[in-house]
Amino acid sequence: MFGLDLSYIQSHYTQLAEAFAQTPLPFAVTFFAAYVLVTAASLPLATLLTLLAGSLFGFWHGVLLVSFASSLGATLAMLVSRYALSGIVLRRFGARMEVIHQGIKKDGAFYLFALRLTPVVPFFIVNLLMGLTQIRAFTFYWVSQLGMLALTMVYVNAGTQLAALKSMSDIASPLLLISLLIAGLMPLLLRKLTVWFFNRARAELSN
Repeated sequence: MFGLDLSYIQSHYTQLAEAFAQTPLPFAVTFFAAYVLVTAASLPLATLLTLLAGSLFGFWHGVLLVSFASSLGATLAMLVSRYALSGIVLRRFGARMEVIHQGIKKDGAFYLFALRLTPVVPFFIVNLLMGLTQIRAFTFYWVSQLGMLALTMVYVNAGTQLAALKSMSDIASPLLLISLLIAGLMPLLLRKLTVWFFNRARAELSN
């Protein structure tokens, strides 16, 4: 739809690398701004840009850039959903809202953290649906940045080997997805165990 895919990036990588080498700081700033806008507009290009960041900027600089750009863009998308597109989002994804509301009501930020760690629900849908909840923007931002960090590192690292990639499936193996799913469920499990522990301790002290 947007004329941008893995093969397109690979075929134009030389030109992009040359542009970065000639003006590294302006290029990085422009790339950061573009990433924020793509994420804020909920366009399906963030994964490709993350791969490109790893290839152009290297692992650590790529992770730093993508982590802040994706979190800022996600927060903007959430705020746009909340204040401008709530009706449209509700009509499009309303069937999922009850689950989201119950999750936030029951587990709060832990629920968002779990969603960020488990790439089962597309991140752009999470951004839009969270705009219809009462979660605070700052909480959404820092939980998203922390929760998305693991997957960001995976894709940036894959981007450092951009030329060797044949398809997106080369990155997200079933084992990796299962590992992230387990990691995403851990915060909820720890929260439930903590609540159970304190309730049990309170009950014993009252006897």
